[in-house]
Amino acid sequence: MKIIHTLLAAALSLGLAAAAPGALAQEKKNLTLGATAGPNFDQLKLGIKPILEKKGYSVKLVEFNDYVQPNLALAQGSLDANLFQHVIYLKKFAADKGLNLVDVIKAPIAPLGLYSKKRASLKELKDGDRITLPNDPSNLARALVFLEQNGLLKVKPGTDPLKATEKDVAENPHKLQLTPIEAAQLPRTLDDAAFVVINGNFAIASGLKLSEAIALEKTPDHYLNVVAVKTEDQHKPWTQDIVAAFKSPEYKAVLDKHFQGYARPAYLQ
Repeated sequence: MKIIHTLLAAALSLGLAAAAPGALAQEKKNLTLGATAGPNFDQLKLGIKPILEKKGYSVKLVEFNDYVQPNLALAQGSLDANLFQHVIYLKKFAADKGLNLVDVIKAPIAPLGLYSKKRASLKELKDGDRITLPNDPSNLARALVFLEQNGLLKVKPGTDPLKATEKDVAENPHKLQLTPIEAAQLPRTLDDAAFVVINGNFAIASGLKLSEAIALEKTPDHYLNVVAVKTEDQHKPWTQDIVAAFKSPEYKAVLDKHFQGYARPAYLQ
């Protein structure tokens, strides 16, 4: 009988030990969220962090200045979630790097814009003008579609609009010089390029206003921002609390006050 009681106690002890990690995971209350500088970071700071803190979380925000480190930091575990990219970029980056990352909810984005210090409008476009645009594949394709929508060039018929490069330009009647540049550096090219296609977050982070753009993108859903987490974390309670924060009336009120003109997912219309 004594032996049986000993075995039962050992089994109970092992069962509790096995349950402990899950129990601890359920009680996670420290969150580290990352975003690129400017409106993405500000949305977390003004709209999401306060909501999560009211739910009892301690929230740390980390600011990034490029499109590479946020996903690497997420995959390595120094971030719990990030906000800076559209789903096309996320899937390509994760596939290229062999990372297990997934999107859990769409979020607003400052639209892509065409800016210039040398021209007041597209009517002042001159043959041979230099246009700088993002160099990462998904945003380069997005910029080319944007330029095509504004009548500056035409992409080859049948080209996947999500994978187009400058080599896919079929018609360039103004002989525009297309110069891909790292997205974060694009605002710095305003002094020497005739026109610059700038991602909204980097435009605002550099002091530009959406209202100053010569043209703004009509952003399709596949170019909206997404919140990304590690695949293994997508169903965790804290992830669902992050999703709930984005869907909350409090967050929408922050958008209405501080982020007018942003492209929004349907649930925030």
